[in-house]
Amino acid sequence: MAKITKDMIIGDVINEHPDLIQVFFQNGMMCIGCPASQGESIGQAAQVHGLDGDHLVNALNDALDA
Repeated sequence: MAKITKDMIIGDVINEHPDLIQVFFQNGMMCIGCPASQGESIGQAAQVHGLDGDHLVNALNDALDA
């Protein structure tokens, strides 16, 4: 399974792995359904929301490996 990276589009990740929505929520990314998430990368969104993009990506990948 391919690893999630900060340059991936949030909407694409959620469409392929809807179970990861909870990981986004747990890490402070509550606007999963907003229009920007359909074209914004994980790294861009993390920066806009003042989150640690590396921590978020690690949490997403950990959830995929679980």
